[in-house]
Amino acid sequence: MPVPMPMERKQAAYSNLDERYAIQGEKYQGQQYSHIYFTRLHHMRNLLHALVPSWKPHLPVTTVLGLEEGKDCIIVGTLYKHMKLKPSILDEYSKERSVIPLVKPHNFMHPDDHLILEDESGRVTLAGAIPPAAFVTGVVVALHGKETSAGNFLVEDVLEAGLPPQTALSSADEDKYVVFVSGLSVGSGTFNPLQFQLLIDHITGHLGDENEQTIASNIVRVVVAGNSVHISPRFVNGQTVASKDQSRIAEPIKELDIMLTQLVASLPVDIMPGCHDPANFSLPQQPLHRCLFSGASTYNTFSSCSNPHQFELDSVQFLGTSGQNIDDLYKYSDAKDKLEFMERTLRWCHLAPTAPNSLGCYPYTDKDPFLVESCPHVCFVGNQDKYETRLLEGPEKQKVRLICIPRFSECGVAVMLNLRNLECSTLSFSTSFDA
Repeated sequence: MPVPMPMERKQAAYSNLDERYAIQGEKYQGQQYSHIYFTRLHHMRNLLHALVPSWKPHLPVTTVLGLEEGKDCIIVGTLYKHMKLKPSILDEYSKERSVIPLVKPHNFMHPDDHLILEDESGRVTLAGAIPPAAFVTGVVVALHGKETSAGNFLVEDVLEAGLPPQTALSSADEDKYVVFVSGLSVGSGTFNPLQFQLLIDHITGHLGDENEQTIASNIVRVVVAGNSVHISPRFVNGQTVASKDQSRIAEPIKELDIMLTQLVASLPVDIMPGCHDPANFSLPQQPLHRCLFSGASTYNTFSSCSNPHQFELDSVQFLGTSGQNIDDLYKYSDAKDKLEFMERTLRWCHLAPTAPNSLGCYPYTDKDPFLVESCPHVCFVGNQDKYETRLLEGPEKQKVRLICIPRFSECGVAVMLNLRNLECSTLSFSTSFDA
């Protein structure tokens, strides 16, 4: 009987570009969030001012304070969305004294919502051709219009920064794959250990025929995009944990470590924190501590990364999050699908425009790390309800593969991307006979 030839896993040149999200040199001294808004406005205004001559060359650019009634002009500023249903800490306070419970909708939009534009000189209420449903607080735009007798600014046209410049992709002649998985939720009621083990066995080449194993040998990296463990809320409610329960807190992390160790023994793995993982809550979330993964961290193929996560594989630029930024946009604005929210973040040149207004983030004083200065080739977001993908094309021949990664614990689906042509496919695993 002939002995099968051993297969060698393909390699890809990897660069981690997460340094901009590190909070190592920052020192919190009670600073407020005005600095991050000022930095954002300053950066974005320079971009928008450069675009104005080719957009409306005949119109003057002015400030909110310099507006004149009935005179056409362009103003640049940060949008603020006044929302009737937006949760408030005062509502939380009054809830304890109210007989009628407060409604908690999944989306806080209301027909009475309106937009306000703000710069260093002042603020003005907007009307006209700018739909409040499509925008959120924190977006910087240029507006063409004029001031009305009522003191509002009647918008006629809107200019967004648009997709940033993109580096050219080098041509590749062989298939190499990256696998994305998120929402493993190890320790939750929905987690199926056998389902995850099937994924591991497929990636490591222990499942399938020779053709399947050949494809598996072309997988060069696995990215775990957040919410890998589920720790029972009763253990993290601020109360003292009984000694008999302390070991139970660590059980999901130990189980995840055992499974990750199987993966990193075969190929490189990036793991990002999510909102349910044992990491800081505010964005950017810092990498999960290596001591949590006593087995996997002994391999040099194990990388604990930040959220957002930015990296390069064989000249392909990746940028992604564990889902908090897109989930927050879903609460405060409207779109036909989650991919449209992702597209907007790229067109606004900002990964998390609602931070710090409704999305927790670190109070930076001299930078806004969520600004998107270079257009990625792949933009991914984890922990979504379903798998979606689309190829976004920009006016300067930019091409971005947008990917929504579903929660694996709920659907058993991982996403596989081909680095050669940025085509996507799914890996679906089920342990039930009727699937």
